[in-house]
Amino acid sequence: MADQTQVKLDASVLLAELKDANQKMGNVIHSIQEIAKHTNLLSLNSAIEAARAGDAGRGFGVVADEIKKLATRSLASTKESTQIVENIQTTANKVMAVRTADVAYDTIDKIDRNLFERNCDAQAWATFDKVKNCFKSTDPNRVTAVNTLLKKLVDIYEVYSDLFVLDYEGTIVGAGVHSELIGKNMDDRAWFIEAKKANAISVSDLYLSSVDNLHTVAYTCPIHSDEGEILGYFSTRFNWNFIYDIIDSARIGKNGDIWIINKEGYVIASRDRKGILTQNMKHLEAARRAINGETYGDYLEVDNYGNSTIYGYAHTRGYNAYRGKNWSAIIRETL
Repeated sequence: MADQTQVKLDASVLLAELKDANQKMGNVIHSIQEIAKHTNLLSLNSAIEAARAGDAGRGFGVVADEIKKLATRSLASTKESTQIVENIQTTANKVMAVRTADVAYDTIDKIDRNLFERNCDAQAWATFDKVKNCFKSTDPNRVTAVNTLLKKLVDIYEVYSDLFVLDYEGTIVGAGVHSELIGKNMDDRAWFIEAKKANAISVSDLYLSSVDNLHTVAYTCPIHSDEGEILGYFSTRFNWNFIYDIIDSARIGKNGDIWIINKEGYVIASRDRKGILTQNMKHLEAARRAINGETYGDYLEVDNYGNSTIYGYAHTRGYNAYRGKNWSAIIRETL
């Protein structure tokens, strides 16, 4: 049985090795071309000397003519071989480009699936009796009960940094972790304003939480009474660090890069964890294409030195009821 700890194949390294092998093959072909040129020149000089020798050099002239034919065939063969080598490299680049786009597509799809689950969590938990009782019941222990529930959910679902219950005006009435926030009003926060406007489950863009200095995404869902009246809101804080499980598992080369960008082009996740919400990737053609809504594709750049860089990109499609946030995955592989 194969060793499960074996390092996974790095396609970019394999293609780089192919490129190196092609380069060496090209050097060999170039050497053959030079030999053929010299042979052709030698046959020409031999033919001239044979002509000067007259009848005595006639036999040598025949040999010189055969040498010229051999040189001509060699040049033709090397030209054909050069074309084959170039075609191999072009095809290898195309394979790498498609693979890179596939990885970008797979990455953004996995993120969408993960966030779809978070979307479902908020909607389900907003229907719990202990959550509704914060507004319907007069039991003096109702807040303690909901705080205990929220803390238990945070402990079980490790992907959350906190869970909150807010009243209709945006005041926190229950918290799973940061109980010191109970009584604090959030009606001026973008995620709450967006949720109230949507009148349905609402998902914020990535932002840096001032509470625990963590990047997070807020899922905020109305809490409805049995009659359909909005009593308040259930809001979750997804710990964005868990997205890096997906980023780190992406099958890209050691020298490759991967970025998740929002609809404005700002980095919201990266392989090196740098530039989050500060670095904008709109300078990349691949990023611009993705931001403009191209679902999937690749882009090849070649610099003045002949170095090739392949970009794969994919734009979010959402997953089931989760519509996505117009985010995109960008992958760069340098060959």
